[in-house]
Order: sequence, then C-alpha cells, then structure tokens
Amino acid sequence: MAGATGVVGRRLIPLLIESGAEVTAVARTDEKAAQLRRQGASPKRVDLFDPPAVEEAVAGNDAVINVATKIPSGTKVFMPGAFNENIRIRTEASQNLASAAIASRSRVFIQESFAPAYPDRGAEWIDESVPIEPASYVRSVLNAESAATEFTKSGGTGVVLRFSMFYGPDSSLTLDMVNFVKRGISPALGGGDAYMSSLWTDDAASAVFAALSVPAGVYNVSDDEPMQRREVFSHLARELGVKPPRMLPRWASRMMGSVADTVGRSQRISNAKFRNAANWIPKVPSVREGWRLLVEQTGGRRG
Repeated sequence: MAGATGVVGRRLIPLLIESGAEVTAVARTDEKAAQLRRQGASPKRVDLFDPPAVEEAVAGNDAVINVATKIPSGTKVFMPGAFNENIRIRTEASQNLASAAIASRSRVFIQESFAPAYPDRGAEWIDESVPIEPASYVRSVLNAESAATEFTKSGGTGVVLRFSMFYGPDSSLTLDMVNFVKRGISPALGGGDAYMSSLWTDDAASAVFAALSVPAGVYNVSDDEPMQRREVFSHLARELGVKPPRMLPRWASRMMGSVADTVGRSQRISNAKFRNAANWIPKVPSVREGWRLLVEQTGGRRG
C-alpha cells in the first residue's frame, strides 16, 4: 500500500487489519514507520520512483493499493510548480506500482483518481460515462488511470476510484475552509449556484476497502447529495454559529488560473455505479451531516 500514512491510508489500515489482512505499507520516515507498526502494518522504506525497489516490495502481495498523493496546502496551490511532486507520483509511481503488480501477478490494483477532473455540467448528474477534462495541473490522472487499465489488460482487476473533494477533522484544507467561514468569507470558487461534490474522509477509506471486491473499471466515489456551494457553506456557518459567508462571483475563478477553474466547476457527481458494485453506502451522506460531525469532533461552536 502506497499512501498509507495519508488522510485516507491511515483510516484504511485498521479496516484491512480487522479483516485479517497482512498489510505491507510504504513509510518515508522512521516516525511514519512507527505509526504504521502501531496500527498493525509492516512498514517498508521504498522509493516509489525506483522500479526495481518497487517490484521487490510488491512481490507476493495479493492486492496493491495506491492512494499516494502530495497535495499542497493553503494558498500554495496557486504557486508555480506546486503540483510537480504530485504529478510525478501519478505518472511515475503509479506506473511503477502497476508494473510491479503485473510482475507479481497480484489479483487487484487500486488507483486513486480525482473526480473534479470532470467538466462543468451545471445541475446535470455526472456518471462515469462523462469524459474527464483535467486541467494541466491534474492531467497526470490520465497516466494514473492508464496504469490501472494496463493492469486489467494483463489479466488482473484494475480499479480506478475518482474521489470527490475530501473533508474531515484532520484535513488542513477543511480547517482552512472553517476559518474562512468564521471570518464571513466563503472559500468556494465558481459561484453560489454551482454544485459541489464532497466525501467525508472515513467514507473514502471504507470505499477503498470495498473496492477490493468490485469488477475492474472506473468508479466515482462521492457522497449521496452534492449541494450548491451557497448551501454547503451556509450549513457550515449554521454549525459554527456564525452568519452565512459572502460568496465570490463565479467569474473570479476564471481569473485565478487552472486550479481555481477546476475547483470552481459545477459538478453533481453520481456514486450510483460504485454503490451498486460494492454495496457501499457512505456513513456521511451529505455535508449537512458532515459539518455537524466536524464541529463535534473538532470542538467548534455550534449555533
């Protein structure tokens, strides 16, 4: 498993251990290795950009899970080159892991992907038949998804999970959004009427676990009820006990580059295919319940 100490990985490992699986997980530091041991996994120091090392680490594993990313936080997302490492992970590391899984004759290969790569479709529901239109900074999802397709062509089960935007109590992006709303400013781009699809971090982990038993293919992983951005952040304000935040105009996202343009798209993403294939149901069906849970878990004030 690559990405084992990230926001999804650290939630996924307990699910795997509880199921009786033996988990080998990539650790980049001694501190992360100790964390993995405490969770019951076997840490392994592996350079994901070194194909022979990756092949050695993967050998003998029934399943290979790649949820590794390197997403910049805060305003760093708008800086030139901010996504370079993440691009390299989705191109080189994903290919190395898929090739190693093929060589090892692993049964399944799971690759994370990014649902906001879909185009702006207004209020229309978006399922997996809609072609993605990734901006330049996330075009590497095409490489990552191709790696899973290559694994399937080799005879295994390659699964791509297109995740909606994560939120949760230990997400720096989520906490940034909370702070904006407390100051009366909406952190959302794309206008108040645009739809936003979200995914609670615990549900992201349970989805990866469920994906171990689905047929090969591409799946959207999102909550049940995408909402318009104005409604999303009005619910958060209500839970925080503050006034609804001021919304930025939709044209503002087009003035702030490809990152802002992507996160400002109106996307009402359907999870129906994955729900049916995996018998998966998100425990947090919408931000209505999610924001309440977030405030409870972080000790924030409710109105």
